[in-house]
Amino acid sequence: MLGIRPFRGASLAAVVAALCAALAAPAQQRSEASPAAKPVPPTATRQDYAPELVATGRARFAASCAFCHGPEATGGSGGPDLTRSEVVAADARGSDIAPLVRAGRPDAGMPAFPSLPESDVAAIVAFVHDQKAKAEAETGGRRSVEVADLQTGNARAGKRYFEAKCVRCHSASGDFAHLASRLEGLALLRRMLYPGGQPGAREHRPIATVTTREGERVTGEVAYRDEFTIAVIDGEGRYRSWQSARVSVTISDPLEAHVEQLGRYTDASMHDVLAYLQTLR
Repeated sequence: MLGIRPFRGASLAAVVAALCAALAAPAQQRSEASPAAKPVPPTATRQDYAPELVATGRARFAASCAFCHGPEATGGSGGPDLTRSEVVAADARGSDIAPLVRAGRPDAGMPAFPSLPESDVAAIVAFVHDQKAKAEAETGGRRSVEVADLQTGNARAGKRYFEAKCVRCHSASGDFAHLASRLEGLALLRRMLYPGGQPGAREHRPIATVTTREGERVTGEVAYRDEFTIAVIDGEGRYRSWQSARVSVTISDPLEAHVEQLGRYTDASMHDVLAYLQTLR
């Protein structure tokens, strides 16, 4: 069984590696008893697509959909696994998928794509159905990391840990309010451990405040830095650089605390915090 209990006592790196490996594990290695081993809903209407259209769809899907649904349509940063979607199962060559792509689901955080060319929508439909067909063909049913697999922590212990370690930067009633309504399961765990490294996310850059000898202060994202030069993008979007020896520099990186935290988590505390975050609805 994939559930977290077999990982108790393992290092954080081992847990994360095992979770990621489980996404690609052969079906023969997966337990039928796991709540994540539920069968993929069967496709109502058999559909075959030309390999060229599927390849085009993969590229269009990567550009518009992969950030939420993952590059293989099997789930990503908060988006569901489309190979298990009832909408996809009922779809016949875009009958259900195309209107959903056009209108989106604003209440669920899915954007609308009203101007996406018909050819792109058709290619995306082909790719999604091709991925679903592959999932259905796997012996024993597809296996991925479901929310239930990660619900093993102690939320009360997680709240104590959060209040001791995290409240300097985060608030359960502020930036984390309703967090679990936006992210859950593996998507939330990834965001919790690697907040600056989400697929498709804008590159994270530290903030620098540069003070010149003349007293000018400039604050902006660090664009370049070595032992000789510091460069930032200021508030007006301009690239500005100085010789490091001629200015004083203060660097602020909010994600540095997360980097340090990775080495402090135990397997138990990591899942306790995750359990607590899942209560923030």
